[in-house]
Amino acid sequence: MRTPQPTTTALDEHRIPVRAKLAAAWTSLVLLYAYVDILAFYKPGVIKDIEAGVVFEFDISQTLFAVFLTLMAIPILMVVLSMALPARANRTTNLIVASVQIPFAAFNAVGESWRYFYGLGVALELIVLALILRSAWTWPRTAR
Repeated sequence: MRTPQPTTTALDEHRIPVRAKLAAAWTSLVLLYAYVDILAFYKPGVIKDIEAGVVFEFDISQTLFAVFLTLMAIPILMVVLSMALPARANRTTNLIVASVQIPFAAFNAVGESWRYFYGLGVALELIVLALILRSAWTWPRTAR
């Protein structure tokens, strides 16, 4: 008597909704921003400068931190907005915000001496932003 051979099956490939792709991409971008900033604390002299009241050549102040928080809140809020906004507004918002984030991401490497570290961080951020732009741009349409 023959024993049945195990059958191989294809992996299930359900299409991932664009909203979920966008929310995941924005989450990835926020994590990249956070980890680049956290790892940067280990650069020699960074903590000493912070204790002296200086961040990136700027004096630490409420205004500076409000600007930093605003800049970080944008991609953080895009996680929620990508899941909550209606499709047309969602697509437009993602295209605009991702386009604006590109120079912001690239600016983070300007004038840095750790080119490999910041270059890799910026490259990864730009890849994620490109994925966001592509997902929003190619949002599937339905016939009316």
